[in-house]
Amino acid sequence: MAEERRIGMREVLLVAGIAVAIVLGLQLVTYVLPGDAQRLVLDSPLLIGILVVGTVGLLWWISRRHPPEA
Repeated sequence: MAEERRIGMREVLLVAGIAVAIVLGLQLVTYVLPGDAQRLVLDSPLLIGILVVGTVGLLWWISRRHPPEA
């Protein structure tokens, strides 16, 4: 019988660290944009669209993954 693989604290912290790094990187990119581009990003529904597309993409990727062969 195959042993069930469990997600440990190391994996959770790694994913959380990557997510924080991505958000901080995007914040830095937004900060260095010219004023008009900053207003476009921050005052329009662009961020909501990016969040929706990213969430749908992540959920689709997770649903398409198959467990590793034993």
